Amino acid sequence: MSELDNRIRVFRAEHRMSQADLAEAIGVSRKTISTIEVGRFVPSTVIALKIAKYFKVPVEEVFSLVASAESS
Repeated sequence: MSELDNRIRVFRAEHRMSQADLAEAIGVSRKTISTIEVGRFVPSTVIALKIAKYFKVPVEEVFSLVASAESS
């Protein structure tokens, strides 16, 4: 099993934007951004692609798979 890691907070900080700013820009709620950032919610492919497109980076720069200890 793998977990999804993300760098949304880093990208938001670099662009000096709040969770609400990003949420509005891609058409989701602030709570959606918050729960994705802390790892409680795995975003749909559409949301992940919208976030990456907004920051003009490949989706792999925002999201990455982290293998769990039991799969190594």
